[in-house]
Amino acid sequence: MSAQFELILTCPKSLEGLLKDEATELGLIDAKERIANVQGLADMATAYRLCLWSRLANRVLLVIKRFPLKNAQELYDGVYDIDWRDHLEPTGSLAIEFTGQGSGIDNTHFGALKVKDAIVDRLRNNRGERPSIDKQYPDVRIHARIERGEATVSIDLSGHSLHQRGYRLQQGAAPLKENLAAAILIRAGWPKIAAEGGALVDPMCGVGTLIIEGAMMAADQAPNLYREHWGFNNWLGHIPSIWKQVLQEAKERSEAGLAKPPLWIRGYEADPRLIKPAHNNIERAYLEDWIKVYQGDLATFSPHPDKGQKGLVICNPPYGERLGDEASLLYLYQHFGEALRNQCVGWQAGIFTGAPDLCKRMGIRSHKQYSFFNGTIPCKLVLLNVSPAQFVVQHAEQTTEEASTTKPVAMLSEGAKMFANRLEKNKKQLAKWAKQQNITCYRVYDADMPEYAIAVDLYDDWIHVQEYAPPRSIDPEKAQTRLLDALSAIPQVFDISPEKIVIKRREQQKGKNQYERQNSEGHFMEVQEGDVKLLVNLKDYLDTGLFLDHRPMRLRLQEEAQGKRFLNLYCYTATATVHAIKGGARTTTSVDLSKTYLDWGKRNLLLNGFSERQKLIQADVMEWLENDREEYDLIFIDPPTFSNSKRFEGVFDVQRDHIKLIELAMNRLSNKGVIYFSNNFRKFVFDDDLKEKYHVEEITEQTIDMDFKRNTKIHHAWRITK
Repeated sequence: MSAQFELILTCPKSLEGLLKDEATELGLIDAKERIANVQGLADMATAYRLCLWSRLANRVLLVIKRFPLKNAQELYDGVYDIDWRDHLEPTGSLAIEFTGQGSGIDNTHFGALKVKDAIVDRLRNNRGERPSIDKQYPDVRIHARIERGEATVSIDLSGHSLHQRGYRLQQGAAPLKENLAAAILIRAGWPKIAAEGGALVDPMCGVGTLIIEGAMMAADQAPNLYREHWGFNNWLGHIPSIWKQVLQEAKERSEAGLAKPPLWIRGYEADPRLIKPAHNNIERAYLEDWIKVYQGDLATFSPHPDKGQKGLVICNPPYGERLGDEASLLYLYQHFGEALRNQCVGWQAGIFTGAPDLCKRMGIRSHKQYSFFNGTIPCKLVLLNVSPAQFVVQHAEQTTEEASTTKPVAMLSEGAKMFANRLEKNKKQLAKWAKQQNITCYRVYDADMPEYAIAVDLYDDWIHVQEYAPPRSIDPEKAQTRLLDALSAIPQVFDISPEKIVIKRREQQKGKNQYERQNSEGHFMEVQEGDVKLLVNLKDYLDTGLFLDHRPMRLRLQEEAQGKRFLNLYCYTATATVHAIKGGARTTTSVDLSKTYLDWGKRNLLLNGFSERQKLIQADVMEWLENDREEYDLIFIDPPTFSNSKRFEGVFDVQRDHIKLIELAMNRLSNKGVIYFSNNFRKFVFDDDLKEKYHVEEITEQTIDMDFKRNTKIHHAWRITK
């Protein structure tokens, strides 16, 4: 009977059960699961076979000693007592991996140093020769671990981690480790499907990890067959004759597997930059006859190799890490679900995701979910049986003829239906009014139902969604579910492509935050407001360049501007100035601190055929007013709630500073002139002394248009004269 050794097989957390089954099948005796490892007994042939064939392990460790310890000296003594001449030449090289702490050992570096000293001292010979340290390719890699007062010392037979198969020299931004990819395929049932001749498709394949691992399984190819360096190569306990036999068996199995007619295995990838790396990885795995990769997104995804053939669709979609990703990911999952329902009936599907709630939006009920960790990210593998019995779909009201050509869409949840009904009602009420007013941009929804705390604005054929940050009293998971409900309803209500929906989160902004660039796409589009054209940018900034709620004020200024000298303070993108010129203003002066928005204002002027020689002044408004000596007949002031300013202790506060601001503006106003003052600070209180000194009329109600009637606190407005 061959000698038995204790082995420890390490693995990523959550793979222990699968690894135990795999190791047992490969010959490990009395296998037991531990956290992130499996332990058992095996002879040397089985140890080699585990190194070569394990698709799930990170390392195969051969235990050479366990011993109790109470302090660092006992660690040194226990390691020194091992006869290291059975493992390493005095002139050889070694590396130490140390984990755990306790028994007076506070950090892994100190523990590794004690182990190294013990080995070197034991092997140092009379000539003073001693082993050297080589962290990359040592003759022997030693693993030492302290746990609950016991030390375990092992030889690492694997060398570099077994997940590094060697074929993936190029990878994408968020790659799956190879052993995690193998675990996903095993859980998804791919080995059984492959044995029955089924197909494998990854519609978001990246550099091909999932399909390469799947092809290796189907072709009966050992995952580490082509590895050149092993941890046991220069270990003195290595038995080359047994290794050669195990390796030869693996080569023969691979040759036989690759000689079979290849299964239909395909990958699709939208990013053209990843296609060449994917091809290179496939070639290094010697699987170019088994796998084909095509450049294309879900629109080109077509998994039908032959009529009647079925198989597994597997993928690892993006998880979403940036603000606004919820929208694009939601529509990605919905689109993916639609592709499965339309093209993959009878197939199985597995979606490995860090956002499992989005799988509920695919229109197919899952029958099983498995928990995994991708590094530190908790993830789930969601399994679907793509069968009409599992579909959750609906059709809008349509004729029989229409129904035969209309694709089904994902059914809305009850919450999404409720939101969609309100949105549809608002849209119908506003569409006719907007057409009569020649307005192509307006608000359709503004947190009408408090639980759906978003604003939905229509900009021609685009939708701009602002998510208000939920209060702390709201469960974040509920808030996220409601956001996804709303986002799933919007494309259906407006019959609009998801690519034309932009989502942002709106929180209280201070200083310059609301004006800072969020993106850099430079996507400007033209909208209509009465007889004026304006440029908006939905993606690059928190605000779009057009405050929709001030539309009535801009139109009022246009009506009153004939022959007037117009001053626009805190002018932003000069939209009110454009309206004033359209109304016949004799001169216009627009002041703002931001060069970016003044340049935008210049573009708005040119868009309407107006001369850029209109005065556009970059300055702090308060300082400029103190120094200006011109007189104006019509002044519009719409200050921010807060803004950086050198003059006011570093910040402009509209409640505190509006008195000074209005006084300065009144000094520039002609005797029969008018100031229109507004702001959107909900708690704002107009100063009583100003009301006594000037004629002040609140006109807020007159400046709220039809699309903001549901939110009359959107801003305050006053008309001020001498």
